[in-house]
Amino acid sequence: MKTETILHAYASDEARWAAVQGRERAADGVFYYSVRTTGVYCRPSCAARPARRENVAFHASREAAESAGFRPCLRCRPDLPPLAERQAQAVAAACRLIATSAEEPGLDALAAAAGMSRFHFHRLFRQHAGVTPKAYAAAQRAARVRDGLAQGAPVTDALYAAGFNSSSRFYAGAEAMLGMAPARFRKGGTGEEIRFAVGACSLGAILVAATGQGICAILMGDDPERLVRDLQDRFPTARLLGGDAEFETLVAQVVGFVEAPRIGPDLPLDVRGTAFQRRVWEALRAIPAGETVSYTELARRIGAPAAVRAVAGACAANPVAVAIPCHRVVRNDGALSGYRWGIERKAALIAREKDGQ
Repeated sequence: MKTETILHAYASDEARWAAVQGRERAADGVFYYSVRTTGVYCRPSCAARPARRENVAFHASREAAESAGFRPCLRCRPDLPPLAERQAQAVAAACRLIATSAEEPGLDALAAAAGMSRFHFHRLFRQHAGVTPKAYAAAQRAARVRDGLAQGAPVTDALYAAGFNSSSRFYAGAEAMLGMAPARFRKGGTGEEIRFAVGACSLGAILVAATGQGICAILMGDDPERLVRDLQDRFPTARLLGGDAEFETLVAQVVGFVEAPRIGPDLPLDVRGTAFQRRVWEALRAIPAGETVSYTELARRIGAPAAVRAVAGACAANPVAVAIPCHRVVRNDGALSGYRWGIERKAALIAREKDGQ
């Protein structure tokens, strides 16, 4: 709702009183109300016991309420930023603490710093960040390791500088964290072999690439050369090899999935992303063919209802079209939104799935 519309909605005392009775959060910040018998002023959404209408007055600002002699309510704290904003600030502060600490802060320490209980802080952090504090800390350590190795630091130095307490703990998850052995990552991934081939389908050109572990890219577009450049940008130090006859069979399978996406590809994938991105991608693969969900609903499904924008970003970062069906995500009103391979292709894939029902 635009600011002008909100102001107009609460222009009269009758509308403001109705907002107070309904505890409407949309009215917070638009006006405040005071209660003569208690001497306090509140936000319209305050959960305090309702006051009698004859004891209530309305004020355009906090300053106006305080100038009239009222003090802020200790329940809704109208003198502080809104609760959602304060919670987001607390989570942001916890993220900074995790990122700047030499050792991973424990949940108790993080909750104490935020002034919350363990349970409440853990739930709030996951709601806003999309991952648990432990997963966020692991991602931060992984990023520090990658940065250290990319700068040429010895593996041992990089892992201890990143906050790992032992080399065994680091090596146990190194392949999943880096996508390759630490020594190879330190050399920029040099020597990693990726086979690829470019084909054609009814939606244009399609590029399929795979490592020894599985498909790492399915790209679509109008210009085959641009798709190859995109692959080179994604894996700048890898050794790109043209696909052989066996690989061409794999490409034909992928093309078949594009033509009939309802079938659903059952192929091994080797996709690399953050812990949050992988959660979103797994949720995308769980959406049945022929169905669509909104970004808001997808965020709710992964347990991060406040991370709608981050969910959209994870969808945009998806490197394997169709196999991870980000085309099944739409806006809240059902309209098609951005798709990295073009809205027309998104519409065609959705239509093909629905036609196959």
